[in-house]
This record gives sequence, structure tokens and C-alpha cells, in this order.
Amino acid sequence: MKELNRRDFIRNVAIGGAVLGLGNAVFHNPLKALAGGKADIGQCKSVHIKCVSELVCIDPVLNTEVAMKAGGWDTNQWTIPWPPENSAGFCTLIDMETLDGHHHKFLLDAGTGIEYMDKCLAREGVDKMLKNREIESLVISHEHPDHLWGLESVLKHDPKIKIFIPDTFYPEGMYFLDGAQYLKPGARNLIPHKGELVKTRSGQVSRIYDGCALVTFDKPLPIRARGEQSLYFNVKDKGIVCVTGCCHQGVLTLAEFARKNIVGGEKMHGLYGGLHISLFGGMNEKKEKMVRAWPSTASRRSRATTAPALRQSRG
Repeated sequence: MKELNRRDFIRNVAIGGAVLGLGNAVFHNPLKALAGGKADIGQCKSVHIKCVSELVCIDPVLNTEVAMKAGGWDTNQWTIPWPPENSAGFCTLIDMETLDGHHHKFLLDAGTGIEYMDKCLAREGVDKMLKNREIESLVISHEHPDHLWGLESVLKHDPKIKIFIPDTFYPEGMYFLDGAQYLKPGARNLIPHKGELVKTRSGQVSRIYDGCALVTFDKPLPIRARGEQSLYFNVKDKGIVCVTGCCHQGVLTLAEFARKNIVGGEKMHGLYGGLHISLFGGMNEKKEKMVRAWPSTASRRSRATTAPALRQSRG
């Protein structure tokens, strides 16, 4: 393994004996809209969500200071000397049940710190689930460190796991999936991904199971990342449940997309994710208004039709 620099990104590079290429990903075919302009993702029976870790880092103020010293939020994340002792990360275990009683388990995100995530996966029994191939896939919401850089902790148990990424990944992130080490920021993945890699197209509804779909929202993010994909579940007799990483696109955009583009999207039931509403402090009047606006934006005609279960984490 070796550290990559910008020149490495414009040619194929041999790392750890493996030639890296960017063409190994396949695109997920988006659902075609029905006559009414909405996509039918089907329905599922239930969705159960377990928080494996919800910390961006141990001390957010420390990471902010490091980023500012390195050049600010416009600086490339792969060139910032992040303090390794501050690594943590976001990771969620999802278990959805289809109408016929079949269960699908998958992970949303892989955290940041490898040692930290090793402990988290072991604590929740996720390491054993991965070894037994009970977990079918890993969804990387976006390219930020606290969602991607702990990838080795997952791949050491199942290097062939199916991975979904947004189609907005930069070359650095693609090389990281293939096995790369970036010395300055302290990003390491010594286990190349050997399974299927699927990209979801921005702005399109990609159904991955009956009652479950991914949507990538294309927008520039801090520390030079781009795009974020979020999950929509259509739970029978309940409504839409949104599961997201940071939701950089905003919770109102997340809900509005479902209302306009997904069959049943006008009836919201729940929301889980980091949200970045209250990252560096408690709730205030402005943030409360944002949270309260979420169900009314998704269901314009009646707030009584929604039963939002908001989850505000520190991730």
C-alpha cells in the first residue's frame, strides 16, 4: 500500500499488487415513473433500525479547528491531517421485512475510525453477521470520512459484500474502495472491495427491495465531497420512513422529494438520521421550526396523517 497523490488519480495505479480501475461499478437502473409522474417502490411489512454509532467524531470542535487550520471547509478532505484519536463515525444496521415475511439486513455507512468501528461492530454483533453473510449490502450515504473511512472494519469480515454508492463519488473515494491508504489524513483501507459495486443515479428512484428505494441528491458538500443518497421505505398501513446519513440535502428536501416522486410519499411516518440540525449545540427556535415543518411539507393537506419519529443524532 502507498499514499496516493493527485497525479495518481489520472492513471491506473498498482497498490498492494492490485491494479485499480474506476470502471468496475455498475449503475442501478432507476424506476420508470408511472402516468402520474411518480415511481412505485412497492411496500414492505416493517423496518427496524439499530444505531451502531452516531458520532461524527469524539470532539467536533477539535475537528473544526483542524479543518480551519488546513484551509477551511473548502479544503479537500483527503489532504487534511485529521487527529486519529478523534475518529468515530456513523453506522446504522437496518432490518426490513417484505410482505412475504422475508428479511433483508444491510448497513448504512461504515464510520471513520477502524479501531473504534471494530469495537462498535463487535458490541452489536454486526461482525458475526457479516462473517455469516447475514448482511446483504452496505449503503454508503456519501463520501465524508465519518461515513466511509471505517470501510476496512466491514470488509475484513466480508470483502465481497455488495456496496451501493452515489454516482457523485470523486476518484479518491473510488480508489479507497479498491484498497488505498492516504497518510496525511490518516485514511486507510487495506482490504480491497471484491464484491459488486453499484452506483445510484442522481435524482432517480432506485428500488433495491420491494418497499425500499435509494435516491441520490446531487449537491456540493463541505471538504470537497459531493452528493448524498438516502433511503425510503414504504411501510404498509404506516407510510414512508426516511433513513438518511447526514441529510445534507435537508430534511424538507428529503420529504418533498418523496411527496412529489414516490407513490404514497404524501404520507410520512418516520425519519431517522444524523440530520446536522443540532451538531454543535442544543435546539433553538429556528431549528425547532425546521423540525416541525418536516411533516407538514411532506403532507400538505393534513398533518394528522403523519406520525413522525424524528431521530436527531450527533452524526
